[in-house]
Amino acid sequence: MSEQLTLYLHKASPFSHKVELALIEANAPYKAYQINLFDKPEWFLKLNPVGEVPTVTYGGPSVEPENPSPLSAKIAESNVILEFLADLYPDSGLLPKDPVLRAKVRFFINATTKHIGDSSYAFVKGSEPYANVLKGIGFIQGLLEEGSEFAVGDHYTIADACIIPHLARLKILAENDIGKFPVGMGHKLSEELKAPKFAKIMKYVQRMLERPSLKQSFDEGLITYFKMVFTERVQ
Repeated sequence: MSEQLTLYLHKASPFSHKVELALIEANAPYKAYQINLFDKPEWFLKLNPVGEVPTVTYGGPSVEPENPSPLSAKIAESNVILEFLADLYPDSGLLPKDPVLRAKVRFFINATTKHIGDSSYAFVKGSEPYANVLKGIGFIQGLLEEGSEFAVGDHYTIADACIIPHLARLKILAENDIGKFPVGMGHKLSEELKAPKFAKIMKYVQRMLERPSLKQSFDEGLITYFKMVFTERVQ
């Protein structure tokens, strides 16, 4: 019997989404508990003093998520959790067995954080132009192998789970012009991404968006939530 595993998440968080995707792709049994980021319960701050999602509890008795057992392991930081899940489910393919491919997966994850996550968030916050997003997307596109369906190798890995939550959110925010950037900049970014030079990565994004794991875990109803969060606009 599998050890209990509980994922504490927020559905809008791309970092939570990474872990949820990996769990679904690994066909892993787990409980999910949504944390209100604007009113975090006191017990969650005891579980994770930093108060960040995602957080996972693993092992110990099966208890209600609001009452995590002191006997369970507490694991935080999305990329750390991804590696943990890959180790926990070695037959899932979340990390390749080949050491070179494993290194490529880890490099891809590092590149996603550096070139996609940071620049996308900065653009949506209105603190950087989308030129940096395009540079990052161009860099990542250069890592994608011709003819391969996935980020690395011939199987879904934690590299795919790491990047697609960022790109899925960037896509809907740009298409709907939602963010603290000047009005219209989202639409302009969306149009630029339709250029032939970004065809390879946009086809990759579309393939990932069509996977059952993505459809199961990503609700485009988040548009309403993002509109509420990003209300300060430059006219």
